[in-house]
Amino acid sequence: MKVDSLHQVYLGLGSNLGDKEENIRKAINLINEQIGTVVRQSALFYSEPWGFESENQFVNAAICISTTLTPHEVLKANQRIEKQLGKTEEHATDRGLQTSDNSHQPSAITYHDRPIDIDILLYDDLHIDEPELKIPHPLMQMRDFVMIPLREIWITYADPEPSR
Repeated sequence: MKVDSLHQVYLGLGSNLGDKEENIRKAINLINEQIGTVVRQSALFYSEPWGFESENQFVNAAICISTTLTPHEVLKANQRIEKQLGKTEEHATDRGLQTSDNSHQPSAITYHDRPIDIDILLYDDLHIDEPELKIPHPLMQMRDFVMIPLREIWITYADPEPSR
């Protein structure tokens, strides 16, 4: 992968603690400064927690960025921005995805309230399946709070896994 070429990356953002709208705004500004140019941004989408119980409603958005960073560099930068905005280990998702049968069903995943969460949804047309990085995001098709904002800005929308 050429380091100097531009890549189109779609990110999903969510917040359900603190000033949620401001958390999303700050995250987008930091992404624009540290990762790549924000070229499209969805409207804010309000949703109930998914996969866990909480009294705190989520605010979600999707953005498209152009970046020269590799997928792993984008992941590390996302994690750095999350920490800058107050995400700690207690907010982190305890993970465990079953992917051997391609069901992508949650298995022993524990979600928590968080001030910000930034997920890589798509990176060009890459498919990556590594323990720390899965692109396209394996659960995005199951989540309206991801797909509704994503469809709003995804100009060439097509199901990334058409066999479903």
